[in-house]
Amino acid sequence: MKIIKADNPDLETVKDITYTTINQVYPKYYPKGAVDFFLAHHSSKNIEDDIAAGKVFLLLDDSGTVAGTVTVDGNDIGRFFVLPQHQGKGYGRALLSHAEEIVKKDYSQIVLSSSLPAKAIYMKKGYISADYNIIETENGDFLCFDTMIKNI
Repeated sequence: MKIIKADNPDLETVKDITYTTINQVYPKYYPKGAVDFFLAHHSSKNIEDDIAAGKVFLLLDDSGTVAGTVTVDGNDIGRFFVLPQHQGKGYGRALLSHAEEIVKKDYSQIVLSSSLPAKAIYMKKGYISADYNIIETENGDFLCFDTMIKNI
């Protein structure tokens, strides 16, 4: 496996990983309005801007297949997704470790927003919940998530 920095031609790949994972996993945890909010938050424009700024990384498995992505913006780790068919293989752990190493170069604390399905993963890696957030979305649905931190 290897982790590479995403480039402009990788926009659709990053978007596909993000949207596929959200559409397959998040409806099990969130109502439709919240899922739609996640999809809009990770718009093509936002992904494109992050790629142009050099903030997006892709994980390739041993055969060169792209399996996951993560975005590092300052001390914030976000857009962290591993395709469902590649979960449970250590790819998420590798991506998160890579992102943490980048943050460690300039910061003493990592901050991230944790979805409900990812919270247990972050807790196992030493993150603690610093704040609980609720955003009202379309149709009166709510998106609930934790702001988590890890001192490094």
